[in-house]
This record gives sequence, C-alpha cells and structure tokens, in this order.
Amino acid sequence: MNTELPLVYLARHGETEWSLTGQHTGLTDLPLTERGRRNAHQLGQRLKSINFAAVLTSPLERARNTCELSGFGSSAQVDRDLVEWDYGEYEGLRTAEIQKKHPGWQVFVNGCPGGESVNDVTTRADRILQKIREVNGNVLVFSSGHFIRVFAVRWLGLEVSGNCRYFKLSTASVSVVGYGKSISDPAIWLWNDAHHVST
Repeated sequence: MNTELPLVYLARHGETEWSLTGQHTGLTDLPLTERGRRNAHQLGQRLKSINFAAVLTSPLERARNTCELSGFGSSAQVDRDLVEWDYGEYEGLRTAEIQKKHPGWQVFVNGCPGGESVNDVTTRADRILQKIREVNGNVLVFSSGHFIRVFAVRWLGLEVSGNCRYFKLSTASVSVVGYGKSISDPAIWLWNDAHHVST
C-alpha cells in the first residue's frame, strides 16, 4: 500500500441476528451475536498494528460494540452521519419480500419510502468524506454495510445508483480506500477482507 498518503480503513460491524437472516437493518439497534462479538475481537487483532490519527463510529449499538470490542472505543468519536440507511417502511424486510410488492426495487436506485432517498445517504457520505480528508493521517471508520458501500463509491467520485451494487461486504470485514499517486487519484486498496473472521 502507498504509505506516503493516508488511508481510510472501513470496518463493517460484526454479525447480528438480522444480518444472518438478510433483513434490512437500518436504525433498529440490534446487538451483536456471540459470533459477532468474537469476530469483533478478531477484527481488532487485524487492525492493532496500524496507527490511526482518528477513529469514527456510528452511534448504533452494533457498530459501537464492534469498535469497543476491537479495542478502539476509548479513542473513537461518534458521528451520527455514519448510521446505516434509514429503510423506513422496508425496515426488517428481506429484498425478496420488498420485490414482491415492488418488482425491480434496488435500495441504491430507489431508496426507501418513509426512510432515506439515495440523495439523503449520499449527502451524509459526502460530509464524512470531507471530514476525513481534513485529517492528517490514517482514519478508521466503523459503520454498516450499505453506508460503507455508498462512502466507497463517493470516495472514488462515482454516482451511487449505478455502482454500489458491485461492492459486497461481509460482517466484521475491513476495506481500505486511499489514493494512487496523489490525492487527486482516489483508489481502493483492499475490499471485503474477512480472512481474520472465524466461521
């Protein structure tokens, strides 16, 4: 990796009951499963040798607990902009259930009635991106799957609707974005690394 320019480490929270069942988990504040807690510890082992100038976490329990169990709770700043997509009427539903009522629905294209639109989440991601670019050094972020995917796409300067679906994420995974030769050359250095996670 290019160690001359700062990197952003994106950590998805550990496993919850709804991540196991594939239910959309936006603002429902679920705890980690026992395996999710164990994998959060393992994520911490994966990250412990890296120096971070800033650590940011979503206020949602699953992200905060992952942050704490990874060993970064004491240095973390809670940021409301890092919460998961507000799925509104689709909270707790699986994609197949939503598509029975709304064929062809995609969260990254259509957003959620009673919740957030694509533009709403893009605006939050852009605020986080601007905040991170003002930090002098590596940054560690704890958040949720759909939000991290939006952030990564915006980091690359791409539109959300046509690109986020290609970026899959496992629980307790770590991804890294940064730069190529200069800060005008955004890049992905690592994506969905979960080799530290136990099955």
